[in-house]
Formats: sequence, C-alpha cells, structure tokens
Amino acid sequence: MSKIGIIGAMETEVKMLRSKLENPVSTDFAGLTFFEGTINGKNLVIVRSGVGKVNAALCAQALALKFGVAKIINTGIAGATGGGLKIFDFVASTEAVYHDLNIEFFGYKPGQVPGMEPFFTADKTMADAAVKAFANTKFAAEHKILQGRIASGDQFISDSAVKNHIKEVFNPLCVEMEGAAIAHACTLNKVPFLILRCMSDMADDAGENTYNFNEDSAAEASAQLVLELIKLI
Repeated sequence: MSKIGIIGAMETEVKMLRSKLENPVSTDFAGLTFFEGTINGKNLVIVRSGVGKVNAALCAQALALKFGVAKIINTGIAGATGGGLKIFDFVASTEAVYHDLNIEFFGYKPGQVPGMEPFFTADKTMADAAVKAFANTKFAAEHKILQGRIASGDQFISDSAVKNHIKEVFNPLCVEMEGAAIAHACTLNKVPFLILRCMSDMADDAGENTYNFNEDSAAEASAQLVLELIKLI
C-alpha cells in the first residue's frame, strides 16, 4: 500500500498526529526522525522538518527518495493575508510561491525559480478532498476553508507594510515559511502535494502576540483536519 508523507515544521504541528500512529517505527535520517505507522488503515510517514525553506525541502526530498511516499501533506499554521480569512480559518493550497525570491533583473517573474514556472501547482484532488474533510470537523460550524495560493519565505511576517507588499505582488491567501519549498521538492520529484494551513494570526503588526496565543490551538486544528483528510485520499 502506498505511503502518505506528513510534514510539520514544529513539534506542535505533528505531535497529535504522531500520537495516533498504530505500530509506530522511527527512523533517523539526515538529521530528522521519521515515524512510520498507520492511522485508519493508511500508511503514513510523519516528520517534523524544522522551520524554514531549506529544512522543509530537505525533509520532502527524504520522504520522496528514502521512504517512497506517493503524496505529501504539509500541515501547520500561517498568517492570513486575503479572502476575508480570520484566525482559525483554513487554507488548502492550489499553488505555492516564494515571496522572498526575486531575480526580475534577469527577466524572471517575482518568486520564479529559473527553469520552473512561477507557481508550484498543488494536487487538485487532494485540495478538493480537504474541503470535503473540513465539513466533517468541529470547526466547520464557525470557520471556513478556502482554496488558493500560499506564499512562503524565510521570515515571520508581523509588519503591515511587508504584508501589504506581499499581497500586492503575489495575492496569496496566507503566508508561512515552508510550503513553497516542499512544493518545489515535490514538483521536481513528481510527488503530488497539498499544503494545509490554519490561521494563527493576521500577519500584521499584532502578529507576534496573536501568534504566540494561538500557535498550539491552530496547529492542532490543522492536524485534526489532516486526520479527516487521510480518510478520503
């Protein structure tokens, strides 16, 4: 049976999922600890990548090459930037982009990696399944899930001016620090991917205080959605 890889950057984003694994087996590889097991009859490999794009890309590459996963889900938290999103609302990626990569001087579009498209396209089947799965969660009554673009960079966005610039250039629904790098690695390895994010803050001047307050709750909410999602894929 094919394996599903699940990546979270922080311990709070994976610990609940890891606790649900049946017959878990751990493997240390490339400075990471991968936990294999089953949930609801699905074979999973769960791993904490660490924060940032390089950590995330290395993690996705390891899942593809060493563990042979058939698809990858990146679960976690993000700062809301569009779509009328509020704290504890969700985003399922349609595509991902680097908001901190710019080599327009050489004729590339903002965020574009030379030799690749400007945006990394997520798996539509998985994104649609996430919307269906969301309807089965306790969050659906008071919150919403949107499909759309997610922007990633090696910085925590807590400044309204920076947020507005990212919105103007990339028009994402949310910003975070790993998704596009995972999308990049998955695209090169031809592994379908989905980035799922629960909003922990509004990526503005109050971002740090709000983030600290909501980090654990938003991370667990995202993991709860993953539990429902894996039933459908």
